[in-house]
Amino acid sequence: MKLSKLFISLMGVAFSATVLAQAFPNKPVTIVVPFPPGGSTDQMARAIAPKLQSQWGQGVLVDNKAGATGTIGATFVKRAAPDGYTLFVTSLGPLVIVPYLIPNLQYDPAKDFDFLTVGLQSPNVLVVPTNSPYKTVGDLVAAMKANPNKVTFSSAGTGSSDHLTAEILWDQTNTEGVHVPYKGGAPAITDLIGGTVDAQFANVNAVIQYINAGKLRPLAMTGSKRSPVIPNTPTMKEAGINDMVIYSWQAALAPKGLPADVKDKIAKSIVGALNDPQVKKGFTDIGFEVVANTPEQFAKFQAEEAVRWKKLIESRKITAN
Repeated sequence: MKLSKLFISLMGVAFSATVLAQAFPNKPVTIVVPFPPGGSTDQMARAIAPKLQSQWGQGVLVDNKAGATGTIGATFVKRAAPDGYTLFVTSLGPLVIVPYLIPNLQYDPAKDFDFLTVGLQSPNVLVVPTNSPYKTVGDLVAAMKANPNKVTFSSAGTGSSDHLTAEILWDQTNTEGVHVPYKGGAPAITDLIGGTVDAQFANVNAVIQYINAGKLRPLAMTGSKRSPVIPNTPTMKEAGINDMVIYSWQAALAPKGLPADVKDKIAKSIVGALNDPQVKKGFTDIGFEVVANTPEQFAKFQAEEAVRWKKLIESRKITAN
């Protein structure tokens, strides 16, 4: 009799867990983006939101909680209930760069989130104004060697992927340029086009329109292979810099502790949304690559990226100020 009761009890627990997983979601889901509307991270969130809404039959809202280089949004998500109703779409910055620039963060990327999928990645492209005297990476490196701390590189801000990519170039070539941080990618690109600064590493998708319009000249890009949207632009390796395969990326996470079935459902739903032909084409047409990997692959990638950027930040003595 006792065994029968135990069996019935266990079956009840299993049934309840199944019902809960099937029931998710039974109310609207919020995707928190830790940056203002319009950027690459926001684009990913707003592209997948309607597809998730269609899959789940519930509203999916995008909430931009910008500020403090993405840490306000990250902290908010960390403190949310781990029930699947608060999701987080972010770039690599708050996960593998900012933790090594800003002390006493209110979250630990490795401990406070469930990893769902790396959604997108985009190589950076080294661009100069079209009237620049630099026609190749070799020209730019030669100028920096001849004139240390004279060639200027704009960026979206200290610790951004465009800033750190420039630091890697200087490290790889034993040169030094001048970092000119801006409050966002748009003003940095505007001043680059105007000739206020000499060069910038920017996400391909952020500058492809200016390259196509003849306002910027691409010298090389940081992908492992050439980008189909700028096929005549060499990789950094082809340009003579061997160890510069670098991608900016966007990913989806949730507060730590999601029920396993809910986590699996959300991850698969997001991957499905990213691989929707319309969504995928929209991203690949502007230079993104759709990754859409598994939570396990994301966790491994996160750990590798954290080691890489921590080492660079410490070796180059980069600070947030």
